[in-house]
Amino acid sequence: MSKPDMITLGEISRPHGVRGEVKLKSFTEDPCAIGAYGVLVTERGETVTLKNVRLAQDHVIARIEGVTDRDAAERLKGRKLQIDRAALPDDELDEDEAFIADLIGLAVVDQAGAALGEIAAVQNYGAGDLLEIAVPGKKATLLLPFTDDVVVEIGEDAVVIDASEGSIAHAFIAPPTKAEIAEGEAIAAEGEDAA
Repeated sequence: MSKPDMITLGEISRPHGVRGEVKLKSFTEDPCAIGAYGVLVTERGETVTLKNVRLAQDHVIARIEGVTDRDAAERLKGRKLQIDRAALPDDELDEDEAFIADLIGLAVVDQAGAALGEIAAVQNYGAGDLLEIAVPGKKATLLLPFTDDVVVEIGEDAVVIDASEGSIAHAFIAPPTKAEIAEGEAIAAEGEDAA
């Protein structure tokens, strides 16, 4: 089984208490649903079965089958909890949903079909998901909000975005030049003087 065939559902943050429970970061839509996937695998090949999964503030607490004390739980700190991609049910996804792992490597095109790049990653720094796009010929990647205003369609081979003039994506793809910014500031200043 190759690495891309594994989907990370969560990560063990640290021990919780002295009886082997752990705090988890769950990446599933319903944080407690991570316990419903059965046997998970760490990136080191260890099998993990979660029991007594419950929500506590901004994290999930769970017992790991076979882990009975804090020291054993401590040794699992930082482990990613993964599942084989083939075990995830495609038929339960809504039309406008996709697994993040399935987006990686897809082409990004505008509505006219012009290639803009390729999805390198999906990031989330706390304010929502961002598509990280590798743009050919550029060292820096482009981050676009992963919202309905930006993403028009998710196909099997490409993600179509609205990059038309005046759109959110256009502002990121073709930011205004210094001259355009200065012109806008001059117009705004004239408006303030008139008031």
